[in-house]
Amino acid sequence: MNSLYSFWKFSRPHTIIGTSLSVLALYFIALATTNSAIAPNNFLQMLAVLAACLCGNVYIVGLNQICDVAIDRINKPHLPLAAKEFSPRQGQWIVGVTGILALILAGTQGLWLLATVGISLLIGTAYSLPPIRLKQFPLLAAFCIFTVRGVIVNLGLFLHFTKKLAGREFLNGYVWVLTLFIIVFTVAIAIFKDVPDLEGDKKYNITTFTIILGKSAVFSFSRWLITCCYLGMVIAAFYLAAINTSFFIAYHLVLLILLWWRSRQVDLSQKSAIADFYQFIWKLFFLEYILFPTACFI
Repeated sequence: MNSLYSFWKFSRPHTIIGTSLSVLALYFIALATTNSAIAPNNFLQMLAVLAACLCGNVYIVGLNQICDVAIDRINKPHLPLAAKEFSPRQGQWIVGVTGILALILAGTQGLWLLATVGISLLIGTAYSLPPIRLKQFPLLAAFCIFTVRGVIVNLGLFLHFTKKLAGREFLNGYVWVLTLFIIVFTVAIAIFKDVPDLEGDKKYNITTFTIILGKSAVFSFSRWLITCCYLGMVIAAFYLAAINTSFFIAYHLVLLILLWWRSRQVDLSQKSAIADFYQFIWKLFFLEYILFPTACFI
């Protein structure tokens, strides 16, 4: 049980939840926009997509931990490698096996999924692994995160699902709106994620926007980016014919109010308070992948 719990921490649960919800959301949006019904064959195909994406997720976050053990001992000492719950060799085995499984599973499902997973793994490798190690450059680090989470995953998976459900791949206004929202929201996450890690990043010369601009500026900028996301969705509601407009507008305004209410309570001098708010932002990210397809169905 201890090993399973360590593996759960190694997989970075908030990213696992985000990946799972994105796969499910894009599957259900594709169902709604192709007028398809849930059938055993396409549901099993969705599960195969989910398995491939989760393996890829573990590869990417695991590789980052292997490359950042010293930094994590300061910033995230609870992680298995930093806490010595896993040895470096065990971490390497997990990363190697999950990376290979991700590619094999994706390859059995089709070209679009293989391209989605393969490009994601490639960018994830370049993000963490020396000598490229793009995470040490703040703009490139943010680019990596929003490219994978915002562009590649959303568009690649939607093309894969429409190909399987309708016999042809296509993109429509719904997935473009969701993709644009996720891109901007992910930029906010990418910028904000380094705020609680200031101490370790500074010690090991990892340049971040937090080091360059300061906690307060990054906190405010991230909050305004997310605000723009929600206001943009309120406007987009009037152009998306096949959604429940009232529900769509209402939940975005409620989440916007929650964002500002919660942000007012954050003490930027407390690392734990910043980390809690970062997890709150991820919860808002999760909710979009739940509520957007719901608005399409109702």
